Amino acid sequence: MPERSPVILVVDDEGSSRRLLAALLQADAYEVLAAASAREALERLQERRPDLVLTDGMMPGMSGSELAARLKADARYATLPVIIVTALDDRETRLRALEAGVDDFLGKPIDRAELRVRVRNILRLKEYSDRIQQNNEILEETVRQRTAQLHDSYLQTIQTLIRAAEKKDEETGAHVQRIAYYCKDLAQRLGMATDFADLIFVASPMHDVGKIGIPDRVLLKPGPLDAAEWAIMRTHTMLGANIIGEQNVSPELQMGREIALGHHERWDGSGYPLGRRGEEIPLCARMMVMADIYDALRSRRPYKEPFDHESSVEIILKGDGRVKPEHFDPALLAAFPRAAPAFAEYYATLTDPDGS
Repeated sequence: MPERSPVILVVDDEGSSRRLLAALLQADAYEVLAAASAREALERLQERRPDLVLTDGMMPGMSGSELAARLKADARYATLPVIIVTALDDRETRLRALEAGVDDFLGKPIDRAELRVRVRNILRLKEYSDRIQQNNEILEETVRQRTAQLHDSYLQTIQTLIRAAEKKDEETGAHVQRIAYYCKDLAQRLGMATDFADLIFVASPMHDVGKIGIPDRVLLKPGPLDAAEWAIMRTHTMLGANIIGEQNVSPELQMGREIALGHHERWDGSGYPLGRRGEEIPLCARMMVMADIYDALRSRRPYKEPFDHESSVEIILKGDGRVKPEHFDPALLAAFPRAAPAFAEYYATLTDPDGS
């Protein structure tokens, strides 16, 4: 299939000059479009896009330089090359044209050899530029696809970790689903960006992956744990952080590690494993503290019966001896009454009939 002939738009208010340029260009096998003014040229551009604009410099209404400036300011035509045809050779005129974005000049009267060389060179540069642009677009699309594939891979890794934790502790399944919704709701009520809310929805279910490393005799013990067993159970925070790993480029895994490590820290510094306090605790982990405690209060455990929604809210807001208001980020505590109805709905919707 033969290659398409380049299309050149000739703009000149003088009919004789316009016809001469068209004839010379057609003799070199170019396809020519013609316009008698800059306004008409802009209209022709709506109908068909040329490969080059060859315009007279001095025209009534809008000059060739003004036409070039209009084209270069429009994202659709910013890369469209423009050659000014002018009898003027003064420095000021050429500087103004260059500032307008003109790519080259052609003097009057027209020299056929010069016309041929300048048009050929400009079109060759445009071809190279178009190829670079096409290659960049292909590269950008490839990067987008690879990034999407990498993101999918991270999500699969996260799901694998969560499933492993669910196999170790059957109570984890519905719990991690509810946690994700609690945390996203809190993020939205705090006015966090959508990206953060979406991120914590994916990352928060990883909070207990460290329980994979807790012995069954401790993790699945039907009654209360003794002091030594509690010491073992508390290591699940460090174990979770180690399982997820510190060197992660995935923001989901980075946040998942922060949550796994910090979801038992307390605002007043009474938590574990590091005894962090206040804003030393990452925000995502502080949000997880509230979500985790609410869900633990609502859930049945071998050592306790579940609390109803109203009692759970009151315990978080006022304390009961074990849970204290000073355990929570004050901003989260202030937002919790507004979030509580949504928490109740998530718990009711995502709880199995047996209460797990």
